[in-house]
Amino acid sequence: MYFGAHVSIAGGLPNAPINAAAIGCEVFQMFSRSPRGGWVAPLDKKIAKQFKDNCKANNQKEWYIHAPYFINFASINPKIKYGSVSVLKQELERGSMLGATYVMTHLGSYKDVGKEEGYKQLAEGLEQVMKGYKGSTQFLIEISAGAGTVIGDTFDEVGKALHHKKIEKYNIGVCYDTQHAFASGYDCRTPEVFKKTLNEFDKYIGLDRLKMFHCNDSKTELGSHKDRHEHIGKGNIGLAGFKTILSDKRLQNINFIAETEHDEIVEDLKILKKIRQKSLN
Repeated sequence: MYFGAHVSIAGGLPNAPINAAAIGCEVFQMFSRSPRGGWVAPLDKKIAKQFKDNCKANNQKEWYIHAPYFINFASINPKIKYGSVSVLKQELERGSMLGATYVMTHLGSYKDVGKEEGYKQLAEGLEQVMKGYKGSTQFLIEISAGAGTVIGDTFDEVGKALHHKKIEKYNIGVCYDTQHAFASGYDCRTPEVFKKTLNEFDKYIGLDRLKMFHCNDSKTELGSHKDRHEHIGKGNIGLAGFKTILSDKRLQNINFIAETEHDEIVEDLKILKKIRQKSLN
């Protein structure tokens, strides 16, 4: 169980592991391109080698790529719908070049086409992303906070996508965001309720597909359906919630990425490491 944060690639991709080590990361997450589109950071074998050398020199155990924000498989706009597939295929290939363990993405929203057609487009899009892919980086779906008609705010919905007859054969995993899941009504504040939450995850998705966590406290209450991250221990999940999560034996080999603001990110990582140490003793 290692901890890290989302870090900047300003000045070039090879700077990311340096930035990660500077704030105490053991693992890290980054965008490999602008999250809102436009310019794409160049990547070739030379840059990839420099990046991986810097990861090794800075004692980073793993690293992950977060896909851009504009991904939406259920968009009515063909440019966005097909662009989502194209970008994710590119990100998986870039991830493989960089030695990234995972690329994770949100799925988009049903608002343009409705749930039935949106689900159909989602299945078709995921199949197009994975078809023919032979790289080393695994593709993950991130649990959403559930605002509006967002896709993937329930374990049932994520499970239906993963177990779709066109998709099930592909090795797609899940990134569990503590704040998003909490906002979607999945409690984690005591061992009893978190056991129930993980059992529900296992029922609809399968714990074998749970690959990593985004580790964020919540500014909003349980079931708010609002995506609002807070620093560790300062939100509605609280320190008790993170002690519960990090003490669960089923999660001992899973890594955690904090996506909180960088004004207190060093302190967030220190808190998480302290909880880990106590849970091991």
